[in-house]
Amino acid sequence: MLFLCPVLGPRRWARIAVSMRTRRSYVFILILPLLAAGCSVGGGSNAGNGGSGGGGGTGPGGGGNTSACSGISLGQGASLNGFLPFPADNAWNQDISGALVDPNSTAIINFIGPSVGLHPDFGSGVYNGSYMGIPYLVVGSSQSPVNINFTAYGDESDPGPMPVPANAPIEGDPNPGNGDRHVLVLDNANCWLFELYGAYPNADGSWNAGSAALWDLLADQQRPWTWTSADAAGLPILAGLARYDEVASGQIRHALRFTLAQSRAAFVPPASHWAANSSNALAAPMGMRLRLKASYDISGFSPTNQVILTALKKYGMIMADNGSSIYISGAPDSRWDNNDLHNLGQVTASAFEVVQMRPIYTASNVPQGAAPAISSFSASPTTVAAGTPVTLSWNSTGTYFLVSPIGPVRGNQVTVSPAQTTTYTLYATNPYGRTTATVTVTAH
Repeated sequence: MLFLCPVLGPRRWARIAVSMRTRRSYVFILILPLLAAGCSVGGGSNAGNGGSGGGGGTGPGGGGNTSACSGISLGQGASLNGFLPFPADNAWNQDISGALVDPNSTAIINFIGPSVGLHPDFGSGVYNGSYMGIPYLVVGSSQSPVNINFTAYGDESDPGPMPVPANAPIEGDPNPGNGDRHVLVLDNANCWLFELYGAYPNADGSWNAGSAALWDLLADQQRPWTWTSADAAGLPILAGLARYDEVASGQIRHALRFTLAQSRAAFVPPASHWAANSSNALAAPMGMRLRLKASYDISGFSPTNQVILTALKKYGMIMADNGSSIYISGAPDSRWDNNDLHNLGQVTASAFEVVQMRPIYTASNVPQGAAPAISSFSASPTTVAAGTPVTLSWNSTGTYFLVSPIGPVRGNQVTVSPAQTTTYTLYATNPYGRTTATVTVTAH
């Protein structure tokens, strides 16, 4: 059955309420694709007319082994060929089979409903006119970036342009209606993940989106506290999808994304945002993780379902949005056996336990801290003939950087070749906010 999210209205209200309540500039790295302008970053190879890059690592985007993504196949639902999004120590990829059980586990499971069955919210073919699951698309360096126009949560979004094709698959296709309409695009040339919520394509190739988030697939990123993403919890979506290529390989090496009907105004890292629709203390905070009990016998299930259930024992599943209870997310694929997946419904909520939640953040204890400092941001030289390479460099205490209109930077400098006089803006971001600085290069 296609993903159901009957609380779209409350979800939007919660996001707006957070923004009004905090009145702070909680900001995440605002990043644009490197294709937006000719450049190379962090000592990487040339991109467009940018010339060679500065320090900070190799490959486009600098700093980090972007070649790790080069083995990912291109296309919709393409195989990642063993690539694991995010580092091994990322929360999505941690083995939590030995983690402590939360003291309120039994009460929370009873609140969810101990007899509620596990439901795979993905499969083969269509249901009610829509493909089952959340699709994703892998693009390469030839994909041109397009503008993203925000219609709802632009103040908590990472702006475009982004390499999203006009025909990128939308959750709910071919009849997405007014659902969540997620669009997920993985750039295998630079190891960036682009995720949109409430996405609508425009005739000029641009997209409208309620919100958008970009993720460095080579790093552990924390969105600013209280910020959403393309998902209600402020989490990446692709990292939590069950994909046929990994099941066929014999193992899922990460936690799965799931939804519950009720959630409260709280979140557990790695989540950064809540979308409360309940005031009950036993309602789940976003980011809560359930784990299939080690004692649960999975021997009677098919090999496919055993792979899924084994992952739920080792990595668990992370609450990421409001929706139907214990619906786990996956990508649509014609090779799924829907009848076989349906057998997962035999596994009820009582077979799960809540992994210890510590810390739990609410409005009273959301972490506070200083936005990053930028001590310098300079261009060398500042006046050039059009098309001449210029090095932009900076010193900052930020943890993530963007230089607009160039893109995300893994390092502390980037080489550009402006065709005209251009003002560049550096965005330095950490979990507590964002600081900007500008420099103008005169081209003649």
